[in-house]
Amino acid sequence: MRKRKEKKKKQIRIFPIIILAIIGYLGWYYTNTFNGAIFAIILFLLLIISFKIWRKTRGYARLRKAGIKEIDEMTGEEFEEFLGHLFQKRGYKVSYTKASSDYGADLILEDRDDIIAVQAKRYSGSVGVKAVQEIIGSLKMYDATEAWVVTNSYFTRQAEKLAETNDVYLIDRDELIEMILKKR
Repeated sequence: MRKRKEKKKKQIRIFPIIILAIIGYLGWYYTNTFNGAIFAIILFLLLIISFKIWRKTRGYARLRKAGIKEIDEMTGEEFEEFLGHLFQKRGYKVSYTKASSDYGADLILEDRDDIIAVQAKRYSGSVGVKAVQEIIGSLKMYDATEAWVVTNSYFTRQAEKLAETNDVYLIDRDELIEMILKKR
């Protein structure tokens, strides 16, 4: 097993060299000079670097457009309000629960078929099991048919496991960004 892994690593290291050799050969083939081969290899490497930089900046542009940095700076109450507006744009009737004694739900969403209890967690770290437990507890209190936990961060594995067991829908940072971008 170990020998196979070592052999695979050697193959992976050789592959870029083979590609560069092919590019160099093509440069030499078309110009019949050593300088043409070197120029082709350098041009190829510059194109790869440019492509990687473009992909990375495109990702940052998506995040700026979504406004996720501003969301990261919000208070918990501002995040709840933001989510309320976002879900209203998506066609839900939104009602807010009292800040104290909310029984685990921050928003109640209604559409034709469902009542959805939503727990909003604006965190800088990972959201744990407690948030999932709170929203599960709020289902009967608000007569909800679904339970969601929405965060600007990510969930721990334990939270994901508990949510899956109890049919709680988790919306993490990536999905929140997608939701924001689809409504703009």
